[in-house]
Amino acid sequence: MLTRSIFVAVAALSVAAGAAQADDAHRFGLLEENDSLYTSYDRHYTQGLRLSYLSPDLAARGSLNAPFDLVGGLLPIFSDAGSAARPRRIAVFLGQSIFTPQNTAVAAADSRDRPYAGWAYLGASLLQESNRGMLENLEFGIGLVGPGALGKMAQNDFHQFIGADTAKGWSGQLHNEPGVMLTYERLWRLPLVEVAGLGVDIVPQLGATIGNVFTYGAGGALIRFGRNLQADYGPARIRPALSGSDYFDSAHLDGDLGFYAFAGVQGRVVGHNIFLDGNTFRDSPNVERKIFVGDLQAGVSVFWSNAVQMIFSAVHRTSEFDGQRSPDVIGTASVAFSL
Repeated sequence: MLTRSIFVAVAALSVAAGAAQADDAHRFGLLEENDSLYTSYDRHYTQGLRLSYLSPDLAARGSLNAPFDLVGGLLPIFSDAGSAARPRRIAVFLGQSIFTPQNTAVAAADSRDRPYAGWAYLGASLLQESNRGMLENLEFGIGLVGPGALGKMAQNDFHQFIGADTAKGWSGQLHNEPGVMLTYERLWRLPLVEVAGLGVDIVPQLGATIGNVFTYGAGGALIRFGRNLQADYGPARIRPALSGSDYFDSAHLDGDLGFYAFAGVQGRVVGHNIFLDGNTFRDSPNVERKIFVGDLQAGVSVFWSNAVQMIFSAVHRTSEFDGQRSPDVIGTASVAFSL
């Protein structure tokens, strides 16, 4: 189900907030992912909603640098603390994801299809850019899988509201289980061509996630064509997905208007996916997970300085488990604005 009313309301608010353009502004984002956004499907990863906040650039010696310095003292990341060429930001986020089998009209669980599950979470990211060409993202998330994530309520209440059929099999969803994830990734922005204010770049990416919700390694790249590509490293996504981030920096823009078309690919080696493997410590529905999964993504981004940005894309995801009848197509839409 698509939270269209929420998205439209926030989009309208973002336009009203267009006067905030300083790089020290506070940035807010709303991301919607839904398999029926651009298609008529309602299956598998069927809904994701994510709200985020991105801090202004941290002062070089401010107290919020402490987490970066602590991690940097233990691991070979977040080097050259306090350098003007390495701006830092903190992002916080919360969200909910919903998973269902392909056939939601029957109450009995199908052992050949993925189980029902909800996932509600919150988390934080430490983001550091180096020399306007490399971004590090260390992210920690914590949440709840199971009935306490309110997946059944979110899906069926919305379906009742719009007059659509409700999903019948939520009584067989995964059990309640606390979930944690730790992710580290690097993204590089490599300019290829720039002519008359328009450019082409490629954003390679490598990363890994560990936890009882997801464990996987990932690698991929995004190619972009447009104007003011240096503002970000591609669109944020809900994990697991082609890597992007909440990071945005308008300090070096050439004029306020920015836009780009993008296409990307990511491959993942999946060691664990609770929404396919089932609960960690209790018997629960499950299917045979595939180890190799890939995403293909294409879309457009338009922004006016850091005041407002809107992104629309479609994702083709390869089969995630044995017996999956066809790949999935996921629509995404997001808006971000500064206050």
